[in-house]
Amino acid sequence: MSAPQRPTFGQYVGYLFGRTLPDELQDWVRQDLVGPGASVRYLIRFTLPILPILALFLLIPGPVWVPLAMMALLFLPLVYFAIALMQVYRRHRLHSHGLDPELVAEKAQRRADRVRDDYERRHGRG
Repeated sequence: MSAPQRPTFGQYVGYLFGRTLPDELQDWVRQDLVGPGASVRYLIRFTLPILPILALFLLIPGPVWVPLAMMALLFLPLVYFAIALMQVYRRHRLHSHGLDPELVAEKAQRRADRVRDDYERRHGRG
């Protein structure tokens, strides 16, 4: 099986800003949103752009712990809400690309199925 076709640089930048990719890139979109490492990619894309802005706090005079504390007061809730909204965002992106939003839960469903099958096998119901 070959790797899915990748978007061009311009398409990728547009994708990062919320644009929908052409239908021939749906395999790549699916891999990006629900494949291995999708959660890590999402968090990096969500938090990385804010780091240079937060770094401006280091220009505030005084002890270094003051700007670091101010940065943490903004960064930690950002990460918290990014994690809390990850499934919602990924479902929205799948839907906007014409893919099934339930693909987000596919991995969890497979895990639940394995646990159920294991339980039934060990307790004589399989």
